[in-house]
Amino acid sequence: QVQLVESGGGSVQAGGSLRLSCTTYRYRLSGTNMGWFRQTPGKEREGVASIAFGGGAETYYAASVTGRFTISRDNAKHAVYLQLNSLKPEDTAMYYCVADRQDYYTWVRGPLMASTYPYWGQGTQVTVSS
Repeated sequence: QVQLVESGGGSVQAGGSLRLSCTTYRYRLSGTNMGWFRQTPGKEREGVASIAFGGGAETYYAASVTGRFTISRDNAKHAVYLQLNSLKPEDTAMYYCVADRQDYYTWVRGPLMASTYPYWGQGTQVTVSS
């Protein structure tokens, strides 16, 4: 079982930045593909960004965040990060860290699909005011 714990959410004005962190508490990230999703009430979960363990740490981003958000990972610290820059009010959501231990060639078929990830954190709230 992979336990994921997010932190770093908060309230910020439009144009501001936040850095979200996700730790796995000693669970080795070896072989684990990671990602971030977000959800607002009444809407489906949206894949925001993901990063492969293999494949040269290949990354994927939703079109709505490309150029503003950056995902990264530190396997030695059992952590994955999401840097959120140039935030907009429409970025307001609960952000979830996710993990998947499938091989790269299976994972890459749906790196931003919720069904790809069996492990989810509890979420951290990001609120952006105009």
